[in-house]
Amino acid sequence: NCYTGNTWNATACPDGKTCASNCALDGAEYEKTYGITTPSSGALKLNFVTKNDNGANVGSRVYLMASDDKYRLFNLLNKEFTMDVDVSKLPCGLNGAVYFSEMDEDGGLSRFEGNKAGAKYGTGYCDSQCPQDIKFINGEANVDGWGGTDGSSGAGKYGTCCAEMDIW
Repeated sequence: NCYTGNTWNATACPDGKTCASNCALDGAEYEKTYGITTPSSGALKLNFVTKNDNGANVGSRVYLMASDDKYRLFNLLNKEFTMDVDVSKLPCGLNGAVYFSEMDEDGGLSRFEGNKAGAKYGTGYCDSQCPQDIKFINGEANVDGWGGTDGSSGAGKYGTCCAEMDIW
């Protein structure tokens, strides 16, 4: 295993390129790890805190897919975007958010040689806060300067930055 708890395997991952070559991404257990469920037709429920085998996961995000291996792209020029959001159970002090970010349709699969996973496995995420807790950035593992921040996550030297447009 290349990543356990909040630590990279030093043998398999001495640097970002070697780690990306030695390691592979697999699918996530969305409900167990992140608290993401589809309780009824057309609904999507995201828990803020989900207790799991590594302690707890705080926060979650999902991406709209056009197909199994491509993110859904939106061209909004002269078009309307509408959605319904039920915030009646959103606890005090938390905010929900919907935003567009400038991600490659294929998750960077064709642009970055070390990226063997693509959108199908959630690679290519970026936003305007330049998050440093993303484990693979531009086809390389974010191992440089990585330090654990809780039982299952951490932050590396690099962030992944791109333009973002907040909707809600």
